[in-house]
Amino acid sequence: MKSLIRELDKEQSRIVISKDIRGRYRKVATVISGIQDKNDAEALTKELKAEMGTGGTYKNGQIILQGDHRDSVRQFLVKKGFSSESIEVM
Repeated sequence: MKSLIRELDKEQSRIVISKDIRGRYRKVATVISGIQDKNDAEALTKELKAEMGTGGTYKNGQIILQGDHRDSVRQFLVKKGFSSESIEVM
């Protein structure tokens, strides 16, 4: 039952991938927001960091990766089963 609910969440969630400039040294970061389940988001953060070969964190309902990885993250999420129509890249 839980896996069915998670699949529905993947199809219905609205994910926004954006580029942000953060911190004192104006570093570029990729911010992913809109993933509902905290446990899924934390696991996804770990997978994304390994896949992109970069540092990152899950904080305040957002996944934050170091560097600009917007297109790669979109492709990764589609492979993971998220609907490509529900992913917006800014």
